[in-house]
Amino acid sequence: MAAAIAALALLLPACTHQPPSPEGSESPTADDIADPTAAQSDGAAGTGSEDGASQLVAEDLDAPWSIAFFKGTPLVSERDSGRILELSEDRPAQSREVATVESVVAEGEGGLLGLAVADESLFAYFTSAEDNRIQRFPLSGEPGRLELGEPETILDGIAKASFHNGGRLAIGPDGKLYATVGDAGNSAVAQDPESLNGSILRLNLDGTVPEDNPDSGSPVYTYGHRNAQGLGWDTEGTMYASEFGQDTWDELNIIEAGRNYGWPEVEGIPASSGSTGSGSAGDFVAPVQQWSTEEASPSGIAVTEDSIAIANLRGQRLRWVPLADTARQETQFVGEYGRLRDVVSAPGGELWLMTNNTDGRGDPSDGDDRILSVRSR
Repeated sequence: MAAAIAALALLLPACTHQPPSPEGSESPTADDIADPTAAQSDGAAGTGSEDGASQLVAEDLDAPWSIAFFKGTPLVSERDSGRILELSEDRPAQSREVATVESVVAEGEGGLLGLAVADESLFAYFTSAEDNRIQRFPLSGEPGRLELGEPETILDGIAKASFHNGGRLAIGPDGKLYATVGDAGNSAVAQDPESLNGSILRLNLDGTVPEDNPDSGSPVYTYGHRNAQGLGWDTEGTMYASEFGQDTWDELNIIEAGRNYGWPEVEGIPASSGSTGSGSAGDFVAPVQQWSTEEASPSGIAVTEDSIAIANLRGQRLRWVPLADTARQETQFVGEYGRLRDVVSAPGGELWLMTNNTDGRGDPSDGDDRILSVRSR
């Protein structure tokens, strides 16, 4: 092969053996978290609070999915068109097509998904006719004239489906490439540590497997994931991931190498039988927060100095989780911009928030889809 409402009085039982549903139904260690359900106790706090005004960065994007920066220049992926765009410094920005990824086959939630940049290279996760794969492109040029070189496939053979493709890419503080991979509608594979699906992967930038991975011969870093779509790290190196649940609970997890995050045996916080003070049952890691699927469907995340910002699709809100107390939350822009796909830290220190109303599940307004600048916390 080449190239993750008040405090619950009782912990809920695991959800198992249900048919898969699409996405839109949509720093401590993990063992230090004693009561993840406390996250629901002040879920209404900050709802509708516009203490950080937004400013328009770009508009008229077509099903955008991811934002990455190359020497300060923003690059945007469009899921269905397979285009990679660069944005100018104008406001609203002018967009220029850098390239179209030729092998992209858009179907359902599949298409051109996550982007990441490192070492003068652009990494792209996308759905092809055969599979999901990751390619590396040489990236060169100046703003307004960026170019991609010939692609190199650094990982392929990831099972695809019309939903649950995962697709988020991120460069970790260790310089490694991380990728979220969904279960592709086959929940059982998430409990197989040898499966690429239902996992978070960790790779060297050339696609080889780091020697210090949990299994030195496998890119699998963690498993037991249904459809994780957000990755980020705090300044101390703690890794976080947002994850779509099925019908009951979406999750925010602390990610630790080699751990099992429970899907499909558990969804959200594990059953009380066998649970420990850490909130985990058996070998499963419990989330630090869980939210009902109608209020969340969490996709991209950005970790700032003090908070985790989480973009929500079905929930149509930006959620803030303070790093000092990951059992708390506030929400912002509830219903104001529709579905939110990604949030990233921009070079100027603000956050960029990406809407996703043209993906077939939203209700597009004039100017959709857009990227907005909001004040960081």
